[in-house]
Amino acid sequence: MYSLNPISRNHIKKVKVLEYKKVVAYIILFFLAFNTNFSAKIFAQGNLLIIPKRVVFEGAKKTHELNLANIGRDTAIYQVSFVQIRMHPDGKFENITAPDSGQLFADPYIRYYPRKVILAPNEAQTLKLQLTKSSTLQQGEYRSHLYFRAIPKDPGLLGASEEAPPAKDSNIAVKLVPVFGITIPIIVQVGNLTADVKLSGLSLQVNKDTVHSLQITFNRSGSRSVYGDITVDYISPAGKEIRVGLVKGIAVYNPTITRHFVLQLDKKEGVDYSLGKLNIVYADQSPKPIELAKAELVLQ
Repeated sequence: MYSLNPISRNHIKKVKVLEYKKVVAYIILFFLAFNTNFSAKIFAQGNLLIIPKRVVFEGAKKTHELNLANIGRDTAIYQVSFVQIRMHPDGKFENITAPDSGQLFADPYIRYYPRKVILAPNEAQTLKLQLTKSSTLQQGEYRSHLYFRAIPKDPGLLGASEEAPPAKDSNIAVKLVPVFGITIPIIVQVGNLTADVKLSGLSLQVNKDTVHSLQITFNRSGSRSVYGDITVDYISPAGKEIRVGLVKGIAVYNPTITRHFVLQLDKKEGVDYSLGKLNIVYADQSPKPIELAKAELVLQ
């Protein structure tokens, strides 16, 4: 007769957790492939998927979860920390250490765990966020960005089937290893905050290869940031409507008041960019999108 070694409960628990992480990762990949609305809520860079791609604490909400998944072929390690960011009018980000006038940082009021994430290929994990000291918050919008910094693999982290390349000589060598990272906004909104957006500076540009681009300026006012999708519809002289532009997830963060944006328009049959007009709509991403701003450009 054969004797079987007993399997500990801890071992069974570890196997179940591992299988759960893989199942979550596959579910994420499935929805990413087949559901465009779901994919709009996903942020992916390199081999890391994050769902959702922004977090807003408002009302009585005190906790949030981020689902992380490794879609790469190698084990990935990420260090998680907060950074502070300034948005420039061209949409570019700049790391800062002190808030601008009218800006409040959220990180003193956010607890998160874990602070280091190790993900095997096709593995998923949950990162938990908790709002703390909320009773001390004054009315306003607080914003910080959660930074997932990829830690490069070094010889000490190589798997059993991998070997570090042998040194060719005793000379000192320097190897530059790119470090990738992802940031997502963590926003806390306290009190009755308002925001208003207007679209201006509409201009159609044509480059040498006849690609048409629409220039837009977002003008934000009020006490909170705005976030939404921009759609552009071509209206022919006969009144036929054709969707020629869509960009999801455009933000104007408080205290930035203007953001310049360029949107490349599609080439479609029945569209003549020298006739008709363009209808531009900026709307939020709620289940029933609320229009934040709209404008019209007459083509000629």
